[in-house]
Amino acid sequence: MSRRVRRWAIVAAAGRGERFGGRRPKQYAPLLGHPMLSWTLRALLGEPAIDGIMVAIAHDDRRFARLPEAGDSRVRSCAGGARRELSVAGALRALEPELRDHDWVLVHDAARPCLQRVDLRGLFAGVDDDAVGGLLAVPLGDTLKAASEDGRCERTVPREGLWRALTPQMFRYGVLRRALSLCLDRERSVTDESAAVELLGLRPRLISGRSDNLKVTRPEDLTLAAAVLQAAGLR
Repeated sequence: MSRRVRRWAIVAAAGRGERFGGRRPKQYAPLLGHPMLSWTLRALLGEPAIDGIMVAIAHDDRRFARLPEAGDSRVRSCAGGARRELSVAGALRALEPELRDHDWVLVHDAARPCLQRVDLRGLFAGVDDDAVGGLLAVPLGDTLKAASEDGRCERTVPREGLWRALTPQMFRYGVLRRALSLCLDRERSVTDESAAVELLGLRPRLISGRSDNLKVTRPEDLTLAAAVLQAAGLR
């Protein structure tokens, strides 16, 4: 009897969030009485179809072990890197004993605490029969402007067919590992996993997600994240 396909999540939490500022890494900024990373892990732990979570943390991180979620039996940690792709690649290596090439890996930003279960279920339904995988995304609704070097509007960019990438991004373990290995071999930095998979000549599937699955980049974004969590009935 063949083993069922497994799903593991990777949370990239080794960075500091330079644009966010502050004395502590961004993922530990307080949000409604808890570190932001706690909210992110809770969202993933609330989905029973996820078999486990590997959190890539900085080598000198002393905060992670104090999170209540770090004690959950489904949560593990590994050393992350200075760039996102290094952290994710390290987590993939740590998961090698657990996963086969056809198993699924969901990569999620530590700074996206507002992920809701409906989006996870939509992602699973949208890509579970796909050989490659895909990502949550939102079609762009705003008018886009290209700026010149002097800070003036140079032209309006057509928004048709453009999407804003979100996370999680969900790919077959073997596909994602090959994609990140290629990036590292070529010393090619990427801002998300989909870009790495695209370098293999593959086309990830776009799954429409909630626009309130926001990424906290600046301190004022915490206010928006708190409002989303409270509106969802979370405390």
